[in-house]
Amino acid sequence: MRTVIQRVQHASVTIDGKVKSKIGNGLLILVGIEDIDTREDIEWLCKKISFLRIFDDEQGVMNRSIMDISGELLVVSQFTLHASTKKGNRPSYIRASKPEFAIPMYESFCRQLAQESGLNVLTGEFGADMKVELLNDGPVTIWMDSHHKE
Repeated sequence: MRTVIQRVQHASVTIDGKVKSKIGNGLLILVGIEDIDTREDIEWLCKKISFLRIFDDEQGVMNRSIMDISGELLVVSQFTLHASTKKGNRPSYIRASKPEFAIPMYESFCRQLAQESGLNVLTGEFGADMKVELLNDGPVTIWMDSHHKE
């Protein structure tokens, strides 16, 4: 399972011209799922994300977590995180899971993140044509893959 975590001042997801979800100060989390992902991958990532100290303290040092600042969370499914660009110029998405596997994993990820962080988790809509808008704060953008924990 892969994630891109962005510290944002605000972010939103719009579908068919209507805002589905909108957050203020917090994290926009893009999640890519593949067939080898398990419950353990979800648990590891949600714990890491919840305790990730990437928000400034009083001295301007990144020393606070999303929980410490009572920030907001927006999770968006993103199959393109598993794009392979090894051959040619057109990415292959063969490693990305099909909806029948990915949707339950995505929903489980969102529930686990809410449980781990104690915060409300807003979402996009799996498989929808989403317009994601954000103001990256810092910018701070972190890539995490549950199969590369070192």
